[in-house]
Amino acid sequence: MSEAATAQAARAAIGDSEFDRDTAVTLREPGVYDIDLSAGWTIISAVNGGYLLAVLGRALSHALPHSDPFTVSAHYLTASQPGPAVVRTDADEGREVERIRVLASYGDLDALPDDVRTTATPPAIPPMEHCFGPEDGPAPVDGSSAITERLMLKLDPATLGWALGAPSGKGEMRSWFGLADGRDPDPLSLLLAVDALPPTAFELGISGWVPTVELTVHVRCRPAPGPLRVSITTRNLAGGFLEEDAEVWDSADRLVAQSRQLARVRLS
Repeated sequence: MSEAATAQAARAAIGDSEFDRDTAVTLREPGVYDIDLSAGWTIISAVNGGYLLAVLGRALSHALPHSDPFTVSAHYLTASQPGPAVVRTDADEGREVERIRVLASYGDLDALPDDVRTTATPPAIPPMEHCFGPEDGPAPVDGSSAITERLMLKLDPATLGWALGAPSGKGEMRSWFGLADGRDPDPLSLLLAVDALPPTAFELGISGWVPTVELTVHVRCRPAPGPLRVSITTRNLAGGFLEEDAEVWDSADRLVAQSRQLARVRLS
């Protein structure tokens, strides 16, 4: 089979979702995968951190015996740009500029026990029809946030003070979440969900880019079909850095993913 036919077969195997197509990797040699990072998942000019994590998750799903991520921890060295990129699933020296490195644990989510003992409760978000998305606001600057066209976001009005020039001062962001093309959530899309909402820094009265320095995601179970609910909180901003703790809940009221992120805040 020719290289072009192999690539076409790989694309067909992952389905028609834009997310699946844009996270698809091509095996070049053992431990080395090629991908063209899509400009459709950018914020300003940088590729979104959650999308990058999903790309790496896809490569690891191919490289490891099990396909489901349990824990993924990434350190973002510099911002990534759209275009050709290389994913290496084993240590190797090369001429490429390293942008992100991941340490992950994989297994079989369906083999986990189904008992749940928790004090966590789903976030109280108004019905979707009472929430607001990017389409409800002013037209964005061309090329500023292409990723919003690929997401279904409906934000809780209680966390939208920043959009009205009156941030609450609370580091909170809550939203309904899905992919714009209607694709149901799965473990890989959970890696995107934890980093897809506006930064909590906005509700602290801070505007501008809040780049991720480190992001750790815990996938707890396979999500049920339907929209997700995402809740993100920040309790501490100090030294130009803040942490964001995210919870992702599925349509069956199950906590399907958690994350903690360290992000840089530019105060001037």
